[in-house]
Amino acid sequence: MNPPPKSALLSESQMALFADYYELTMAQADINDENNAVCTANYFVRSIPQGNYLIAAGLEQVVHYILNLRFTDADLKWLRDSQMAGDMSDDFANYLRGFKFGGDIYAVPEGTPVFANEPLINITGPTIDVQIFETYLLSVMNFQTLIATKTSRMIRAARGAVCYDFGARRAHGRDAGILAARASFIGGVAGTSLVIAGRYFDIPCVGTIAHKFIQDRPSELEAFRAYAKSFPNNTVLLIDTYDTIQGAKNACLVGKEMETRSYRLRGVRLDSGDLLRLSQEVRSILDSAGLTYVQIFASGDLDEFEIDRLIAQKAPIEGFGIGTRLATGANFNPLTGEGGVSALPGVYKHVERVDEHRVIPTMKFSDELGKSTLPGRKQVYRFHDAHGRYERDVIRLWDEPSQGGEALLTPIVRQGKLVYRFPSVKELQAKATVELSRLPVPHRKLTRGEAFPVTLSPRLEKLRSQLSREGRPVSKN
Repeated sequence: MNPPPKSALLSESQMALFADYYELTMAQADINDENNAVCTANYFVRSIPQGNYLIAAGLEQVVHYILNLRFTDADLKWLRDSQMAGDMSDDFANYLRGFKFGGDIYAVPEGTPVFANEPLINITGPTIDVQIFETYLLSVMNFQTLIATKTSRMIRAARGAVCYDFGARRAHGRDAGILAARASFIGGVAGTSLVIAGRYFDIPCVGTIAHKFIQDRPSELEAFRAYAKSFPNNTVLLIDTYDTIQGAKNACLVGKEMETRSYRLRGVRLDSGDLLRLSQEVRSILDSAGLTYVQIFASGDLDEFEIDRLIAQKAPIEGFGIGTRLATGANFNPLTGEGGVSALPGVYKHVERVDEHRVIPTMKFSDELGKSTLPGRKQVYRFHDAHGRYERDVIRLWDEPSQGGEALLTPIVRQGKLVYRFPSVKELQAKATVELSRLPVPHRKLTRGEAFPVTLSPRLEKLRSQLSREGRPVSKN
């Protein structure tokens, strides 16, 4: 008998092995070497792919993973029998069997605008524990931060026109689809087409009709009438299945029929063609029919650059459904050909260890300047001007006096216990909107913006220089 197909949809109890193999082999070597001292690792983003800021997102899922991570007997048996056969010791198996994180997590809250090379998460705990989280943390934080940031740029480009997430069908997998819906809502969309995201995260669900619905009936007009009959309070008609102009005229017929029943056609959607020209022609048709209240929505390979172009040329479009380039975080400007891969270069690096009660800052050296790291556990302080606008950020060592400014990294977990209330996605969206408005306009521009000033404290700069000269750790008593 053939084995049944697998869903590849992992349950929480199966997530412990969401790790790169070297995280486990290093842990076994640490057990053999009796090295499991307390250390700190930082998550930060080396560079910003587009624009000059990021919107932090993904922390809730990372913390959930860390606090609920457990290795089952089935996990350990598989490791011992196959991948680590002959190499996995009883001591290491017992360590994983009893695994429970008991360290500290400090992090920048989700929805906060942040910048390159700033520590966004500090995790302090036994070195084996800290390294096991790396792959999951990077996967979630890099993706959600990328999508939340991309979305905020689209919202800015739309200049008040409503935006929706239509990206699940083009996302890179199921997890990506639902996490993109969450992150895009934090970034500012008004709703998502993905129903499970609506249920799970309490995000408003939106949708119109597909070309299939129209092709499945004898005529476009009959399809429009059928949909309006079922959803008279929220009818948005897709008008480009056959001929957009005729589709607009058919929508007008249905709209006038709805008026006789005391309803109103909410809108029409364009999904292809020259959106500027078509939106202008469709607007004229609607207005001529007395349907001035009917809105025009647009979709189809949109991003912030195309939205910006349409709005700048006064396209009469009230809303945008954004799919591929939102859910994949496309870091590419199709108008100029500039950009790169759809990924955020976030990293998770060892910055400090404790050796016989001595705190020893560590850093990674590299001939490639961008791959060197800042040593020591750190805090970020944000300074505002008299009007509450962001002025500058300063990265300081953890034990340095604040000397003013707002400390961004907040206690999330202490000694393995959650001490933070995670906001709802609606609260996070509101936070991101308010905080981004405090970032001066030159740093929010889609192109040719100014880098936000982020500096190192003199002590941190001195420590980095000292380690760079000596090429080895320096203890801090």
